[in-house]
Amino acid sequence: MSREQDRTTRYQEGSLTLPGTVMLGTGVMIGAGIFALTGQMAQMTGVLFPLAFLAAAVIVSFSAYSYIKISDAYPSAGGIGMYLHKAYGNRLPTAFNALLMYFSMVIAQSFLARTFGSYTMQLFGGDESGRMVPILGVSLILAAFLINLLGNRMIQGVASFIGVLKIGGILIFGLVGVWVADSISVDFSNPGEAGTVGNFLGATALGILAFKGFTTITNSGSEVIDPKRNVGRAIIISIAACVVIYTLVGFAVASNLSLAEIIETQDYSLAAAARPALGEYAVWFTVAIAMMATAGGILASIFAVSRMLAMLTEMKLVPHRHFGMPGSIQKHTLVYTVVLGLILTAFFDLSRIAALGIVFYLIMDIAIHWGVLRYLREDVKASAWVPVMAILLDLLVLGGFVWVKLNTDPFVIGVAVATMIVIAVAEQIFLKKSENSRQSGDEESHAHDHH
Repeated sequence: MSREQDRTTRYQEGSLTLPGTVMLGTGVMIGAGIFALTGQMAQMTGVLFPLAFLAAAVIVSFSAYSYIKISDAYPSAGGIGMYLHKAYGNRLPTAFNALLMYFSMVIAQSFLARTFGSYTMQLFGGDESGRMVPILGVSLILAAFLINLLGNRMIQGVASFIGVLKIGGILIFGLVGVWVADSISVDFSNPGEAGTVGNFLGATALGILAFKGFTTITNSGSEVIDPKRNVGRAIIISIAACVVIYTLVGFAVASNLSLAEIIETQDYSLAAAARPALGEYAVWFTVAIAMMATAGGILASIFAVSRMLAMLTEMKLVPHRHFGMPGSIQKHTLVYTVVLGLILTAFFDLSRIAALGIVFYLIMDIAIHWGVLRYLREDVKASAWVPVMAILLDLLVLGGFVWVKLNTDPFVIGVAVATMIVIAVAEQIFLKKSENSRQSGDEESHAHDHH
């Protein structure tokens, strides 16, 4: 049996029902986003941040169309990597954008880890020194790495169980928070300086981070019952469920905290909002949910991300070095993924991690829509206007976000641009070398045939 066959035997066709797939999607989507982004979005756009969540949902709905169309035509476990390959073949756009997706997923991991640290420290009165949050984040990634190394079959079961508790807990928080608040009236009439168009677009871009987990559903295409119908349905239901939950939570936070308090507590605003509404017990409840959500997210994410890098390695789109490590490619990609996640968690704060993640994700998302528009439209039976709309909306919020960051934190945009240049140049050199060695191999075998 070849290695490729060995990989495919792990996918059990028809093992995921529609409700199971929805749970998988919402489980990934409702991760750190809602716990850590609420405060950051409020900082950007003032009291309008619940509306920024709704605007993000509209954009993601347009985005989802391309993914649904491709997964209907080619249900596969490859997800994003396969989609890009279908559109662009074995060329630079595939490798570059797939690596952007890979890095945005590693970034999401670090985001989860830092959020775990920020919320956990609320049980101990906060983190004055600023050292404990990264230490707790790093510890969580290492623990998830060890569980993944053990090849624990319980990962899926644990992730599903945590998913149910987490979604139930957040719904309770949202409903009780709104119910206990003096009023649900959030004053939208005076957004102040923060309410400029650029800032609103920037906050909407961050909101997209809270929804991007729907792409995970596409990775399960070959395992879903009747994938041609159910993958699309699962994506639509997951996005709709998250819109309801995020809007509820947004209003609960906005009804219980002033804008200044939301911004001050931006890394743990849900725990802060629970305190005036329901007292100290509610803080513990919120922290417990956040810890479960982030820990469960990292457990599943590390596995998925390393699997994606392994697939790119097998497609010969990225270079691979063993560095003297034993075991399979997947074990090696697991180590690389964890090391990258640890570096980001240790040295970058939450807002910078989120900024890198959104820039990489939106550029990759535009590449998917352009691939559908330019190369796959007839094959996947897609209308042209929806991907065009998705590209325009992505460009709009990306422009708004970059503009805000250039004015407030240009360093992070510099890091994003430098990283993309390094990826593009390194990939170009690698693909060129691979092509040359393939050609010289073909010539050698041709010469042997003549002798």
